[in-house]
Amino acid sequence: MKIITAIIKPFKLDDVREALSEIGVQGMTVTEVKGFGRQKGHTELYRGAEYVVDFLPKVKIEVAIDDGLLDQSLEAITKSANTGKVGDGKIFVTALEEVVRIRTGETGTDAV
Repeated sequence: MKIITAIIKPFKLDDVREALSEIGVQGMTVTEVKGFGRQKGHTELYRGAEYVVDFLPKVKIEVAIDDGLLDQSLEAITKSANTGKVGDGKIFVTALEEVVRIRTGETGTDAV
């Protein structure tokens, strides 16, 4: 099993959710986060004063999947989150040792 953590632009969340649903991914956790990479923020004008926005709003998606869905999931996220511009985000894949469904006690892939 793997856990995919994807940091994407907020307006791409619905596209990513739909793409993952189409390939059979059943659940995800979404968190609103702020950060920067190569984009390094930008300047904005507010009431006549210019200020620097260091941390940009992003969305972090976490999805636990079976190993068999890894390649399809990565492709679905990459295609649906892509705008072709700097700041599209990153995807991290981590090994997931164990999953337990609290309600039923199921473990492993049955719990995902």
